[in-house]
Amino acid sequence: MRTEDLIKALDADISSKAMPLRSAWWLAAGMAVVVAAAVFWMTIGPRPDFMAAAHTMRFLAKFVFTIVLAASAFAFIRVLSTPGASTARALAWMAAAPLLVAVAVALELFMVPQALWGTRMVGSNMMICMGFIPLIGIGPLAIFLWMLRYGAPTRPVLAGTVAGLLAGGLAATFYAAHCFDDSPLFVATWYTIAIAALALLGALGGRFFVRW
Repeated sequence: MRTEDLIKALDADISSKAMPLRSAWWLAAGMAVVVAAAVFWMTIGPRPDFMAAAHTMRFLAKFVFTIVLAASAFAFIRVLSTPGASTARALAWMAAAPLLVAVAVALELFMVPQALWGTRMVGSNMMICMGFIPLIGIGPLAIFLWMLRYGAPTRPVLAGTVAGLLAGGLAATFYAAHCFDDSPLFVATWYTIAIAALALLGALGGRFFVRW
């Protein structure tokens, strides 16, 4: 079967499903938020000084990074799950979160004495960060991988990777409410590693669970 015929067949299969793919993705996103919220509140919850911290730019910036990542990954994965859809625009938006983090890190390095760079990067909760972002994100990742099977991605490994980034962005948004380390250096290092672990799991899920 030619690639074009396969894409048409997959697109026809999507069109025949009871719930439109667009609606199904929004439903899956809602379910993922509920699951992540439940795990977050049952385990670590927000930091005690959340309301006071919410008045500082460094604390709020963490949510900007994670929400932008989750939003761009959500747009990208919806495109990837639709055969034949153009991915160029959604792929370009995936650069937004890394660029914002890079700018914040550059400003941090400019404003903070070099002697403090290592301390800011290591922080005080790196192991908690490395453990709880994947823990909060594993349920949403499973939901997103299931949704990819509902759709028809022609690049399952890439789609699975983006599912991991989406789950990671969502999980990191919740974790940021608990995290006491507000430095962009900490976020750029440990949040990235934790989210990358979910992206790797997503790629494996795409390879073995979403493949056609």
